[in-house]
Amino acid sequence: MTPTGRHPPLHATAITTFVGGRWRGALLMGSPGSGKSDLALRLVARGWRLVGDDYVHVWASGGRLFAAPVETIAGQIEARGLGILDLQHRPASRISLRVDCVRETVERLPEPQTTAIAGVAVAQMALDIRPASAVETLSLAISRL
Repeated sequence: MTPTGRHPPLHATAITTFVGGRWRGALLMGSPGSGKSDLALRLVARGWRLVGDDYVHVWASGGRLFAAPVETIAGQIEARGLGILDLQHRPASRISLRVDCVRETVERLPEPQTTAIAGVAVAQMALDIRPASAVETLSLAISRL
């Protein structure tokens, strides 16, 4: 499967983990400086794999959403204060979750949310990326999908 190229790249970081016998990915979304790359680096340290940082191609196939890195920056991630790092990455992943990266307290017991991306409904959550527990919270969320 490859992206169709019909849509411009999406401003997001895509990250994936192998759980339950398959790769499950998350799109980390937020404004510049919201902590997408920071959260991705913390997830990589826990065994997750980078798909793409900053901009990714997304497409629908068989009713599922997929993401792949923009070719010119594949395998690269920005670490503020350090620069651009080369990381081992996955060439593509199915996306199961949209994570809105925020720097504010989020609702303690939110109702389940979904959003449509490229015509595919995916689970959505807001996540305060500041606490160390953000990594575990995201890991638990993706394992439940």
